[in-house]
Amino acid sequence: MTLSTSKTAKSTKLTNWIIRDRQFIWGNRTYLMGILNVTPDSFSDGGQFNSRDAALRQVAQMLPYIDILDIGGESTRPNAQPVSAEEESDRILPIIEAVRAEYPQLPISIDTVKASVAKSAIAAGADMFNDVSAGRFDPEMLPLAGKLQVPIFLMHMQGEPRTMQENPKYRDVVKDVKQFLADAILVAKACGIPKDLIAIDLGIGFGKTTEHNLELLRNLPTFQEIGAPLLMGVSRKSFIGKLCDRPDPKDRLFGTIAACTACIAGGADILRVHDPKEIFDACQISDAIYR
Repeated sequence: MTLSTSKTAKSTKLTNWIIRDRQFIWGNRTYLMGILNVTPDSFSDGGQFNSRDAALRQVAQMLPYIDILDIGGESTRPNAQPVSAEEESDRILPIIEAVRAEYPQLPISIDTVKASVAKSAIAAGADMFNDVSAGRFDPEMLPLAGKLQVPIFLMHMQGEPRTMQENPKYRDVVKDVKQFLADAILVAKACGIPKDLIAIDLGIGFGKTTEHNLELLRNLPTFQEIGAPLLMGVSRKSFIGKLCDRPDPKDRLFGTIAACTACIAGGADILRVHDPKEIFDACQISDAIYR
């Protein structure tokens, strides 16, 4: 990838990304990261896209609307149990290779907390790391990203997936999450990752109550002060189910659209979504209003 610097619509100057043939001009519009879970136990689509053919069909449907494809082989839903690096690699590597062969210019991120999986994914054709632990779960992850000089998304999570929803507490959720992400960037930079290759994710639903999530969404502009592209993942999350009385994650599309619109109004740069076709139209309208 290559980098270029320009003044965006935000007050903070961010360095734009060019990954394969895609330009990411921060502040110009909202970019979409399509979710492809190749797991049996993800919270809303577990088991649907585990095979090569099913995965490729799903990517073909998402392709007109997404800017990045995020492939994950280990569920991070609440109470999820970890899997071995070998099992995770067996799930994701054939899919990455198949997608890369079919779509050579599509940017791919690997959603993993394991450095060995991330390294294999890059060799198979992935372009960047998406680490929900911000490098905390594997001490080799950040040094690997520094060595490879690939973009990385650092996310806030209180605890770990097995325990994160057991009575999460904060002194001040906005200040605490902001400080965590600022500190995570410092650690990443010390591991050789340029600030220009780091994006942040507030971790909606990861060790947070509904009110915590809402408070973060109300205060998105304060996170622009960190000076990194902002990824938001609100798609089908449980807080939407609670607010809308939609226990089935697949019934949360309309609530997801509303939450995504709020994210755009608050300054999000990328939305990580299950339903990019529908969210794409919401982005078109919201970008016309807020960008």
